[in-house]
Amino acid sequence: MDRILYTASNGAARILEQQSVISNNMANVSTTGFRAQLAMYRSVPVVPEAGELPTRVSTVASTPGSDMSQGAMVETGHALDAALAGPGWFAVRTPQGEAYTRAGEFAVNQQNQLVTQSGWPVLSADGQPIEIPERGSVTFATDGQISALGAGDNPRDIQMLAQLKLVNPPSAQLQRGGDGLFRLAGGQPAQADPAVKIAPGFVEKSNVNPAQAMVAMISNARQFELQMQVIKNASSNEDRGNSILSAQS
Repeated sequence: MDRILYTASNGAARILEQQSVISNNMANVSTTGFRAQLAMYRSVPVVPEAGELPTRVSTVASTPGSDMSQGAMVETGHALDAALAGPGWFAVRTPQGEAYTRAGEFAVNQQNQLVTQSGWPVLSADGQPIEIPERGSVTFATDGQISALGAGDNPRDIQMLAQLKLVNPPSAQLQRGGDGLFRLAGGQPAQADPAVKIAPGFVEKSNVNPAQAMVAMISNARQFELQMQVIKNASSNEDRGNSILSAQS
């Protein structure tokens, strides 16, 4: 009877693990540039002891990767907003090294650097932070070129500041970090890809499908209830068996 308990409790634990992934996706439905994390179940046969039949299967929850499909494009008209028009990533600098994001909702920090909403400096094609003139009017070009016009300057005096580092490494080589950013598996920086284009004045929303995520959460809740019912029935059957043995003795 204890084997039933172990099998059912293992299944319930894996359901909770997958539920946490789905819950995180739901929590980031409105997060700019968020990529839904995939969660799947995988069956693992239990090796039987000598003389037993291989009738039991254990369950493992795995996260094989992320959904890299494009999210909805929303026009904001904000000068510091940019969305990637197709495959590609913005490069940012973090304490763990260069990382990549689809979130193009940029800002300027107190050091006049172009940064993400999380405060990570956005990198130029030469791998350096991008300096923005104080009170300057910034313009993005589709190829990532950044120009600025200082307050009160003549339009003919427009400055070419830098070019965004836009990369497009193979998805299989990217690993999601706990901070939601992606990095190359080996930790080395990706090469800039001139084929990557941006859409100035737009942002890309999360690619999480709220309806699918909600259905998955409900389905997991029902599966968890079934596992708990199996544990309850196994415990009840064991109590009845013990009662019979006690009565016979």
